[in-house]
Amino acid sequence: MSDKLPFCLPTNITPEVFLAEYWQKKPLLIKNGLPALVGMFEPTDVLDLAIEDGVCARLITQKDDNPQQWTLKNSPLTQSDLQKTPRLWTVLVQNLEQWSPELGELWQAFDFIPKWQQDDIMVSVAQAGGSVGEHYDEYDVFLAQGYGKRRWILGKMCTPDTPFVKDQPIRLLDDMGEIIFDEVLEAGDVLYVPPRLSHHGVAIDDCLTFSFGFRRPNMVQILDEVADVATGEHSLFSPLVLPQALQNNPYELSANSIDAIKSELINVLNSDKGTAILTQALSELVSKRQYDLIAFDDESTPDELAQRLQNGEYLIINPACRFVLQDNEWYINGENVCLNDHELSLINRLTNHEAIVFDDLNGNLLTSVTNWLNDNWLILL
Repeated sequence: MSDKLPFCLPTNITPEVFLAEYWQKKPLLIKNGLPALVGMFEPTDVLDLAIEDGVCARLITQKDDNPQQWTLKNSPLTQSDLQKTPRLWTVLVQNLEQWSPELGELWQAFDFIPKWQQDDIMVSVAQAGGSVGEHYDEYDVFLAQGYGKRRWILGKMCTPDTPFVKDQPIRLLDDMGEIIFDEVLEAGDVLYVPPRLSHHGVAIDDCLTFSFGFRRPNMVQILDEVADVATGEHSLFSPLVLPQALQNNPYELSANSIDAIKSELINVLNSDKGTAILTQALSELVSKRQYDLIAFDDESTPDELAQRLQNGEYLIINPACRFVLQDNEWYINGENVCLNDHELSLINRLTNHEAIVFDDLNGNLLTSVTNWLNDNWLILL
């Protein structure tokens, strides 16, 4: 295993300063912020991947005779789709760390932000002039240039009411307001863009831009998960006991009744039971993966794994997995995992970017690790 990467921040800005002054507030250019990304991929690598089965990809084009008219084609994409494009096109591939563990290892450069907020790594490949238009995102993103050059323009901060251009297949702004940033990023450079800040990236030449996205669950997702967890609490199935005042209209659901029910709900959430339900719900929610995991190897037996480890291979954490630690309990890909002390110690080492070799696996640990490998939590290298 290589040494842990330094944080992707300018040398004169600490993580504390970034989180206090920039995070979700204003953009930041980080020159040569992610040098490990340079040369890791070429445009043909991404285009070849975009047409593979199971890959989540999009082809966005602008018409030659009307660049203001856009088209969108979602995966599955074909070689023919990529050969018939107009002059201005962009291919986006989501969840790239699923297909490249080496790329996934670069997440550690952003470990000054809690890992439960990580979304995925998306890559954009385009020729000169290609873009996805003027837009904003609802999440934080570090735009890392991996190949070629891209010009980035940043404008106004938008709101949920900011209108988009009508009759287009993608979200496009017709007004970015006052321009606050206009620079060309070269390979290795990184630009942090907070949520809802309008931005527009245009390829200067053949280029790859990697988007390291961070987002939080929305309130509907949280309420839905809380409801799922609460179904396991039998005491909550008892009908509410509420005071009742005389009503003029017996058909009415009164404001007093609504307030009383709301008060009971708040009391439950504020109780120890409510805290336990919310904690479990949030832990499961933020550890769930948006995409299915792929297997890099056929399933192994403990004996087969032992042989490969004795031959010099080693195990590392799969960076496409979601590991969330809550009060010394691990939630992995949406499930609370029961671990003994030896397993817990091993998981702690793996999530600290340590490699596991054969001599680390005493007793029943070999069986446990084999199951983790078969569940795609780990990768054998």
